[in-house]
Amino acid sequence: MGQDDGRDEERPAHHVTLAPFRLCRFQVTNADFASFRPFAFECAEKPVTSVSWFDAMDFCRWLAARWDLPVRLPTEAEWEFAARGGLNGKLYPWGDSPVTSRPDYASRWIAGPEPIATSDPNGYGLYDMCENVHEWCSDWYDPRYYENSPAENPPGPGQGARRASRGGAWRHHIKIARCAARSSIPPEFRYADYGFRVAV
Repeated sequence: MGQDDGRDEERPAHHVTLAPFRLCRFQVTNADFASFRPFAFECAEKPVTSVSWFDAMDFCRWLAARWDLPVRLPTEAEWEFAARGGLNGKLYPWGDSPVTSRPDYASRWIAGPEPIATSDPNGYGLYDMCENVHEWCSDWYDPRYYENSPAENPPGPGQGARRASRGGAWRHHIKIARCAARSSIPPEFRYADYGFRVAV
C-alpha cells in the first residue's frame, strides 16, 4: 500500500494484510441511488454524483437491510488492494503505461462522468477503478496515517475533519488516478465528481 515516490501522504509504501471482503464491480449508479432516494437524472447507468459521505452511508444502511448483508463503504486499504487488481507495485490497474495511452483518453470524460463499465475491468473484474468519479471510503483522512497505521486491516484514523476518497475523476486535468493516490474532502460536501461503490 502506498508509493514511495508518490506524494507525501502516500509514504511510506508498506505491507498490509486484509481480511476477505467483497467490493461491487460497479460504481453506484443513478438508477441504484434513485431506488433508495428518488431524484431526477438523465442517464440511469452513469454513477450517482453530488452525494455526501453521509448520503453514501445512508445508502449502505438501506441496502444492508434489503440484502441482509453488512453493506458498507470500503476502507482505503481495501479500495487500494481492489484497484490494483493483483498487480502489486504497479501505478495503475492495468500496469505502468501512462494514462494517455488508454484508448480514446483525450476524448473521454469531457462534460461529466461516463456510464459505468465503459472501460475494461481490472484483474479482479472491477470496473472504473481509478477513473470516472472519486469514490468515498469509510476512513477518516490523515495525511500522515501511513507512518503508524496497523499492518492488519487498517481502519483509518479514529477521528478527523475530512473523509478519505480514492480514484480519479472526470473533471480533473489528469482524469485517471494512480492506485496509491489519496484524496479527501469534508464528509458533508457534495461534489459533481464524487460518487461511491459498496463493500461487504
